[in-house]
Amino acid sequence: MNEVMADQNLLEVEQLPFWTGPIKIWPLEGGTTNRNYGVLQADGQRFAVRLGQDRPEHGVMRFNEQAAARAAARAGISPKIYYTAPGVMVSRLLPGRSLNAQEMVKPENLLRVAALLRRCHTSMAAFLQGPLLSFWVFHVNRSYAHALTRAEGRIVNELPRLMEINDFLETRIGRVEIVFCHNDLLAGNVFDDGARLWLLDWDYAGFNAALFDLANLSSNNNLRREDDIALLEAYYGRPFERGEYDMFRAFKCASLLREALWNAISEFTSDIDHDYARATDEYLGRLNTALGDLD
Repeated sequence: MNEVMADQNLLEVEQLPFWTGPIKIWPLEGGTTNRNYGVLQADGQRFAVRLGQDRPEHGVMRFNEQAAARAAARAGISPKIYYTAPGVMVSRLLPGRSLNAQEMVKPENLLRVAALLRRCHTSMAAFLQGPLLSFWVFHVNRSYAHALTRAEGRIVNELPRLMEINDFLETRIGRVEIVFCHNDLLAGNVFDDGARLWLLDWDYAGFNAALFDLANLSSNNNLRREDDIALLEAYYGRPFERGEYDMFRAFKCASLLREALWNAISEFTSDIDHDYARATDEYLGRLNTALGDLD
């Protein structure tokens, strides 16, 4: 992010009508489709400010993110929301830090994350209000492929094969039970305040299959087979069925494909300093390995 944009963001935060006195502002880590800032008011209250416009190329619409974040806060799995405006959200700044991928695979953390996701899937519906989006990964992948074709993206010649894989996985999964999901389970979006875990960042939230969230958690954090089994058994509270595991593995492949396409789009749409081309190729390599393990 260049200095001019950084200054504009700080000015936008400073001028929000929510503040009741002098504030101090500092940047927070994380955010690939948004900018995040910590704010300390003179009265000692601490807030997190999230700035971000719609990103249609990624299916990120801020009305949906804000509605999901408010519902998650009411359900007790995300911080309290104090103020929203188009492209702006102010929430409680939690003490603690996000997990990392190495911490995620610890047995005790898999248990805690499984319980947090089960609570998301079973309790948020009662708090959701207004129009909301769905997140069907196979539609998302096809949309990315269309955009990459129009833009003549770097991997355009691979798209026919990748879309055949996408269709195969969608057919293999078949019918699913729909719940409200997070859909972006990077370790950085799971926050530990020292006493409990919270879910952050609802950019991609929407109605989806619960098993996609579990598979997305696995694919984003490089879980091994034994970790996957521990996660599924913790989530269900029982030994999982063969059909559930087959669906989970197919969703894991679909999640890897989606991450590859997300990075391929970001190669020419993002202003963040990141090697998206390398990430695209890494995810495609992991996808090929996961496909080889499907049967």
